[in-house]
Amino acid sequence: MPTIYEQIGGEPAMNAAVDIFYKKVIADPLLAPFFDGIDLERQRRMQKAFLSQVLGGPQQYSGKAMRAAHKRQVEEGMGIEHFNHVATHLQNTLQELNVPGDLVSEIMTTAASTKDDVLGL
Repeated sequence: MPTIYEQIGGEPAMNAAVDIFYKKVIADPLLAPFFDGIDLERQRRMQKAFLSQVLGGPQQYSGKAMRAAHKRQVEEGMGIEHFNHVATHLQNTLQELNVPGDLVSEIMTTAASTKDDVLGL
């Protein structure tokens, strides 16, 4: 059975999704301040590797654990409202790219499973 990564279109789809996703996130006034001083190209590369790994693709994420990677943002006040905004942008991006609904649901379930670690709970 093909992985979710393969079902959504592999690397070209992943690249498009991450690029569109970050445009939405950076344009969101609630989220943009958390990305001040962040190397967005590096962030995109790390996000692509992370999503590839969790969706069954070939890239392996070698960055920090979610809790450590988001420590600064949590210290700056990032909370559930911010997490939900990010999740909404991800879901909207996947829908914009015509990812089938069942795959969007699976991806969103995976994203939701990171909430406690991202928010340091």
